[in-house]
Amino acid sequence: MTQVSHEQWGEVSGLGSVDLWVLQSSQVRVEVLTLGAIIRSVCSRGKDVVLGYDDLEGTEHRSYMSDKRYLGAVVGRVANRIARGRFVLEGKEYQLDINNGPNALHGGLRGFNKAIWIATPVEGGVQLSLTSPDGDQGYPGEVQASVSYTLQGETLTAEYRARSTKATPINLTNHSYFNLAGQGASDIYDHQVSISAQSYLPVDDTSIPTGEIRGVEGTPFDLRKPVLIGPRLKEVPGPGFDHNFCLSSPGDAWTERHTARVCHPASGRVLEVSTSQPGVQFYTANFLDGSKTGKGGARYGKHSSFCLETQNWPDAVNQASFPDCLLRPGEDYRHVTRFTFTTV
Repeated sequence: MTQVSHEQWGEVSGLGSVDLWVLQSSQVRVEVLTLGAIIRSVCSRGKDVVLGYDDLEGTEHRSYMSDKRYLGAVVGRVANRIARGRFVLEGKEYQLDINNGPNALHGGLRGFNKAIWIATPVEGGVQLSLTSPDGDQGYPGEVQASVSYTLQGETLTAEYRARSTKATPINLTNHSYFNLAGQGASDIYDHQVSISAQSYLPVDDTSIPTGEIRGVEGTPFDLRKPVLIGPRLKEVPGPGFDHNFCLSSPGDAWTERHTARVCHPASGRVLEVSTSQPGVQFYTANFLDGSKTGKGGARYGKHSSFCLETQNWPDAVNQASFPDCLLRPGEDYRHVTRFTFTTV
């Protein structure tokens, strides 16, 4: 049985009050904010394993409103990168905010992560809803979006839904940063990871997929069997993992599948992820640099955590061979991701 409670957590000037929802089962405790539909903490076996902040607003590098790394948030309308922030839809070109080098990232300068969502209790959890107006951050159509977080035993389920008044790209995910040793631990080098993917997407020097779908066999991206993250990071080109792993092929049916498993042998904590999405972005916090002060005064540095962002493939709106990312009027966007917190 999951206990669900909520309280006001604070105010954001110009936006309004933010509530904190608590989902408590016998094994796991989850905190969710109505700001950004943020997962603020997940306590498993006595440790909080999700990075976050103690404040909504205030000192730069110490609060959710000043955060530029999307800690714990739902990102949208389109997670990940869109090349040059441009796409053509039904003969019309759309220009989005450029906020990541030459590209658009995670929905724009004021994406879903900086909005206050409307919360409604549901069985075992909370549903958070948001209306994104036509033209929001440059995207067409009014979008009604929601995410439901429900906790059952050791499993936190995120179910995303959306509808739109016009054809629009959409790709919602949660951007939680995990460290199974605890959110203040210095790195994830002693974690083991496996990802059930036969292929991944190589990227250019601005992290946009080149269009090639490359097999993982014989590459540092072969994570089909558990590998220790620390040594493997030394083999990956660039600062670390920030790549889409292909879980299904374009055109595959909507099915939920096992995606990834991360284990911290020293504590025995394990995170297992399953999703109905066609991809997962495995990211090793390459751009955290120690300047951010998180919960309890923890400093979040490079490789201090990992993200498993279940999603459509990056830049799919510009790459015809990738899975379709368009939501059209009358259609229902729906996908589910499950995070299960266990021990070895």
